[in-house]
Amino acid sequence: MSPIRVLFDEAHSEAWTIRPELARTMQPSHPGDASYARAAELLGTRDFTVTANADDVLSDAALDGVDVLLIAHPSDPKWERTTGSGEPLLSEQEIEAIDAYVRGGGGLIVLGETEQDKYGNNLNELLARFGLRISNDTVQDYEHFLEAPSWVLGELGDGDRGEDGDLLARVTQVCFYRSATIASDNGARVLARTHQTASVPGAPLLAACEHGDGRVVVVADSDLFGDDCIDQLDHAALWLNLAYWVTGGRARAADHASASGDELAAGWEALHDRTNALALLQEPDGSLLAGADRDAASGHVDAILAALGELAPAFAHQSGYLDATAADLRAWRDGGYGKPDFTRALDAFRPDRERVDGLRSLAFFPMYKQNGSRDTCFEALIFDVPWPDWIAELERTRYHNDKYVPVALVAATRGYDSDCAVLFPEMVSTAARPVNNFGAIFCDRESARLRRVGGEAAELLRINLPPDAARLLHDPELSQQAYILWDLMHDRNHSHGDLPFDPFMIRQRSPYWMYSLEELRCDLTTYVQALELERELGFARHVQYAILLDRLL
Repeated sequence: MSPIRVLFDEAHSEAWTIRPELARTMQPSHPGDASYARAAELLGTRDFTVTANADDVLSDAALDGVDVLLIAHPSDPKWERTTGSGEPLLSEQEIEAIDAYVRGGGGLIVLGETEQDKYGNNLNELLARFGLRISNDTVQDYEHFLEAPSWVLGELGDGDRGEDGDLLARVTQVCFYRSATIASDNGARVLARTHQTASVPGAPLLAACEHGDGRVVVVADSDLFGDDCIDQLDHAALWLNLAYWVTGGRARAADHASASGDELAAGWEALHDRTNALALLQEPDGSLLAGADRDAASGHVDAILAALGELAPAFAHQSGYLDATAADLRAWRDGGYGKPDFTRALDAFRPDRERVDGLRSLAFFPMYKQNGSRDTCFEALIFDVPWPDWIAELERTRYHNDKYVPVALVAATRGYDSDCAVLFPEMVSTAARPVNNFGAIFCDRESARLRRVGGEAAELLRINLPPDAARLLHDPELSQQAYILWDLMHDRNHSHGDLPFDPFMIRQRSPYWMYSLEELRCDLTTYVQALELERELGFARHVQYAILLDRLL
């Protein structure tokens, strides 16, 4: 999974750093008072990678590929011990670049401070682009505080619900340590404000807004997520929520389309069209229709064989399979167009031996679809195998499942216009029971269904989704890889337990009620395994979300 990239700016004399060694230099007696290392560590246990911008100007180039930019309280060194890099002022060019970055889908988190005006920065010049301003306040509240009246407890607002997630999910109490307030003229969502008993009553302390395709969060107190404070109350949950939420623009704009390439040129077009045409001439068992034009059928077969030959160089790793496919197709024609027998082709078709990330493969078989018509006809498809190193390592070391093949559909003939999300040996027409060598599951189709149905359901039902779960419903890469891991674990569990089933449930032809119970058993087992795995791999949390959202919605 491509990590969400967070850039923590330290090039503008900030009062906070994610580098422990620099924090010790800034605050030798108590480094935690200058450190966001713990905040960076928390993000690192999830889907983020955090780097410090120590020297670079915040230009278009510097922000290219960044998902979240964080600016944490720049200050003149006479007021704070700082990173010592540069001036606390952002240049006009930098402000322009940040504005364009956010409008283009980037996420921005800005941390202000009490008595904001004295620090010599121009954060408000930047924030004016988004209709926000950090006011020059120091709030006190003698009724709602933690330890001291200047440590005010915020009155939490509406984190919102639905497909974009609830910014205050799992957050019930937040303390602001010597905080300013925030003014807004853009209708920003106020996530926390002062109580009416405060010295500045009802004033925003934490606000979030959208700007173009991107998102902005402003916090009026920079201590909130520092090492000394992030593990107090619900600050850690809030921090993670904010970080995920501001990435929402990038998740929505993500383009992970895979249907392209030379395979979709003339050779594929011919294979696609002739296979669809031949399918119209087949009986439900795959034989040729009585009275069908055999010359037309023979012409389709010749064209398919030519197309397979034209495509063969692009699929050199399948040369043996393509030869066997051509032989079985000729045998079907030469044998009088009876029920197809593609035993040789199926034996040679071994995607389980070709689990290489990004590998593109071709399949041509007479088959029925798992959740469509049981009628057998010829189908052709092109698919990619997503098999990242971390998945390969988990399969090798913890969840051994040598038959499982995750696939992503690139192109297909008419039969796959349904929601069919599998390619199993049992779907192929053979003279005898086929050998069960593999189970290919279209994780892209499964995850696309979740994003479509889950997103609409979450919005309709106003579900209280945490922002990381909401991102799962928008990000194609994230959701697809969640399904890869879920399917790997789930399908392995079919063959483990008190009553092990065939890993892909086809051969046993069990009654529906038994199949449903087996699916429930495997999902519950997978959910528990994902809870355990999350201690080592934060990504496993998305498997839990996928199971809950998919099965409930």
